[in-house]
Amino acid sequence: MQAMENTLSKWRNGLSQTRKSTFGKIAAFFGASEISKDTWAELEALLIQADLGVKTSLELLDKVRSQVEQQGLIRTDELRQVIEQELRSRLISPLELTWNHKPSVILIVGVNGSGKTTALAKLGVKFQAQGFSVLFAAADTYRAAAVEQIQAWGERLDIPVVAGQKNGDPGAVVYDGIQAAISRNKDILLIDTAGRLHTRYNLMEELKKIHRVAGKALAGAPHATWLVMDATTGQNALHQAQAFKEAIPLDGIILAKLDSSSKGGMVFAIQEKLGLPILFAGLGEQPEDLMTFNPEAFINGLLSQG
Repeated sequence: MQAMENTLSKWRNGLSQTRKSTFGKIAAFFGASEISKDTWAELEALLIQADLGVKTSLELLDKVRSQVEQQGLIRTDELRQVIEQELRSRLISPLELTWNHKPSVILIVGVNGSGKTTALAKLGVKFQAQGFSVLFAAADTYRAAAVEQIQAWGERLDIPVVAGQKNGDPGAVVYDGIQAAISRNKDILLIDTAGRLHTRYNLMEELKKIHRVAGKALAGAPHATWLVMDATTGQNALHQAQAFKEAIPLDGIILAKLDSSSKGGMVFAIQEKLGLPILFAGLGEQPEDLMTFNPEAFINGLLSQG
């Protein structure tokens, strides 16, 4: 019970920016007034402002209207539970992660500045705490700072790092990383890749090559490919994500910087347009603040008062 309360509290605190800007207005909207035409117009505006996207907002309102008619609801305070249920139905529950391969190879991808390298390091902490042995591969060979950042994390966490030469072949780092994970008997290999703009054809082609190299180095690899998205960019991140999904198979989303964002409603648009589960969300600076995505706690955090 205490653990659940701590989780809810963490999500409430982490979503305070989104609540202040948009969802707080929706939460405050539920009162004792009667449902009218104005109610629907106002709710529509609030949902769209909350970054759900126009399509998702209108579909959600249609479902809520239908429920209101079926249940004979007349006051706006009765809308809260219906809206919560509709929002929840639009979230994909993340499956429990199981690692049946040794090593399990996880590819971390995303655009420049999305928070990939930091997310990778926090995943290392999380997996270590679960009793897994971890190895990092720094396949971002273009940005010296990226390699240095991973090496600094590696020293801090006591996680070994496989790195290549600056401007070297990232595919070679992936290959070497997998071979090292095999020879050192590691449970999990986390591979950092260069941040790339979704509009740069050559960089997306290189990502496809990295994916292929992993499969050649170890049959079935990568066993998971996760896209890191910056929650502060809102709907703009969806176009980027779609390009990644078209380039390589994706298994899930890591939503970084959710605590710094006023655009938490984008979670619903992600589910609508990408059809991918959100696996983890960043709710703070500390490694333990990368939280396993919890749909119930997320919605509670969006619509809680205060």
